[in-house]
Amino acid sequence: MIHYTLRCDKGHQFDGWFASSAAFDTQNERGLLTCPQCDSAKVQRALMAPAVVAGRDTRGAAPAATGEAQEREDTSAPAAGGPPPAPAAQPGEMALMDERGQKLRALIKAMHAAVKEYGVDVGTNFPEEARRIHYGEAEARGIYGQADLEEARALLEEGIDILPIPALPDEQN
Repeated sequence: MIHYTLRCDKGHQFDGWFASSAAFDTQNERGLLTCPQCDSAKVQRALMAPAVVAGRDTRGAAPAATGEAQEREDTSAPAAGGPPPAPAAQPGEMALMDERGQKLRALIKAMHAAVKEYGVDVGTNFPEEARRIHYGEAEARGIYGQADLEEARALLEEGIDILPIPALPDEQN
């Protein structure tokens, strides 16, 4: 997966995760990327500083980084472009969120969709599989799954990049 910082023609910056540089180019050419703040479809990559990850184990390769993109082999949170429009309240249904809350919810839903589209669900084996990928024992690919707080902390302490994805309220009920 590749992480880009994107900027619209009005100067708003936001993040996007893509399967490849070509995937970004294709989506951008088709007008599928929009700014989550103003819905502008005129989006381009912003300049980015490379990320330096200290304390990596020598058995695992550090993620490659360039001025434009940072590839992450073991992260599980791709998100491609802006969120879809927030759903309007149905007749007889109360709107419980303001516009900003609806946009945030739509962004989280888009993140979930992208993770499921580009990642492999490894379920409760997430900590073990993340380690196998990090240490070169398994093919580098985007994965997602479950890890408790203690397991997540242990992964981070080992220098393994992970990103928790917030659950939506309707997934909790």
